[in-house]
Amino acid sequence: MIGYVTLGTADLNKASAYYDELLATIGATRFMEEPNYFVAWSQTQDGSGLAVSLPFDKKPASVGNGTMVALEVKTPEEVNAVYQKALELGGTCEGKPGFRPEDANQGFYAGYFRDLDGNKLNAYCIVEG
Repeated sequence: MIGYVTLGTADLNKASAYYDELLATIGATRFMEEPNYFVAWSQTQDGSGLAVSLPFDKKPASVGNGTMVALEVKTPEEVNAVYQKALELGGTCEGKPGFRPEDANQGFYAGYFRDLDGNKLNAYCIVEG
């Protein structure tokens, strides 16, 4: 149902470099961009995408309170890799990888982080027992 998600940024070059490396961990590459405005990534040309953009209205980018983008991966190891890469690239922790609820040993496994502009994301997978 979701075609793409766009996150605002204050520094397109810095955000683009961050997401180039982060999204490479899940096989996504740039598929569309407009210089000095936005860059978008996807795993396939016709799949869902993630973009970063300077705000169209030229006002400062801001983080939506309660807004989060979830990146679906296949395994807990991939969740861990995306989360670690996000932090290595300068992102901040919003919740270490693990099952939710924390006492579970199957089901929803996710790691939460914020990007360089403070946008909240997670990488998640579903683990069946």
